[in-house]
Amino acid sequence: MNILYIGGTGNISMACVKQSLAQGHEVYVLNRGKSGLELPEGVHSIVADIHNEEAVAAAIRDHRFDVVANFIAFVPSDVERDIRLFSGKIGQYLFISSASCYQKPLSHPIITESTPLANPFWQYSRDKIACEDLLMAAYRDGGFPITIVRPSLTYESVIPVAIGGWTEFTIIDRIRRGKPVIVHGDGSSIWTITHSRDFAKGFVGLLGHQQAIGQAFHITSDELLTWNQIYEAVMAAAGATVEMVHIPSDYIASFDDDYTGSLLGDKAVSTIFDNSKIKRFVPGFVATTPFKRGIEETVAWLEANPSRIHISPETDAWMDLVIAAYRR
Repeated sequence: MNILYIGGTGNISMACVKQSLAQGHEVYVLNRGKSGLELPEGVHSIVADIHNEEAVAAAIRDHRFDVVANFIAFVPSDVERDIRLFSGKIGQYLFISSASCYQKPLSHPIITESTPLANPFWQYSRDKIACEDLLMAAYRDGGFPITIVRPSLTYESVIPVAIGGWTEFTIIDRIRRGKPVIVHGDGSSIWTITHSRDFAKGFVGLLGHQQAIGQAFHITSDELLTWNQIYEAVMAAAGATVEMVHIPSDYIASFDDDYTGSLLGDKAVSTIFDNSKIKRFVPGFVATTPFKRGIEETVAWLEANPSRIHISPETDAWMDLVIAAYRR
């Protein structure tokens, strides 16, 4: 198949590009060419800004794609543009949504693809829900061939903790300097973290899948960890042990409203995913990278190139401020 990835160099999408190549697909990546990451050998690069619809239409005019997967669509106008660009021209369009769209708080502890979508805490999630609604209407009304995929917290090139991680190395730096780290809540809520390599196995299995059209899937690991266990694994990868300061999520959010969404609308809630649907559609799918090993790989990968290390003095000072205020 000819597969077009829009984005293609991100924390999740790069693994999917590599998995697609490994399965013998013809892979194209459309982006601005400014990520600084080298595409794997064999990938065809199309340089264009997806937000410039005319430029993209010109760049892909002579191409024919079986599948288009957009990893950088976030608001309804993004998918409206994609419907205009690709209607009648492709066999499948994959929209990467988010498991944060699922109902908060949950009315049932086990999350399936039929769990209601409603997140009053996070605009990011509400925008993704609006995109899903628009795409489902396009499928029902005009046959636009959509498949919706909802990753949960997925990592490979980022550190998947709530505060001081993601694209920052701040959490590792704090641990190595013996400074305490913030753990939201009492650390006992259950969470699921998925390595991008594992996500890619399920994702690529959906590409070109006739019966996946009109369907939604989440793709996660089956490994269940408490946030205390997650931070213990991060400390092990950093090579040191420090105090975990447990602070209520709403107290943390009172210092920075950005955490209202990412904590109250996502990580403060226990998440147990039923992955039976993706396993039914992609037989043999199984996540095989335990977080303890995966985070060691991530820290080693980041340290292999100094340009990947970003330590934020502002985040470090903010964590000190919140811990000191809470202790008072």
